[in-house]
Amino acid sequence: MRAEITMIYEDNNTATAVAKAVSPDNLDAPQGLMVETIATESSVKSIIQCNKTIKTFIATIDDLLSAIQSAEKTLTEIDS
Repeated sequence: MRAEITMIYEDNNTATAVAKAVSPDNLDAPQGLMVETIATESSVKSIIQCNKTIKTFIATIDDLLSAIQSAEKTLTEIDS
């Protein structure tokens, strides 16, 4: 299974900060699971490749979106 998620932001700095915030979570993925997150201009693209169960695939996407949401909230608080 494979998914691509793209988040679009107002500027490059925000996209870069979000990508850096969620990238450490991607380093320790178990075998059969790959998550890659990159910032390009004002967007963040995450690619999830899962050779495990659908439950693992959905949980991984949920974890990634939660991490992105936390990063966005933190950046909003910092900017306030």
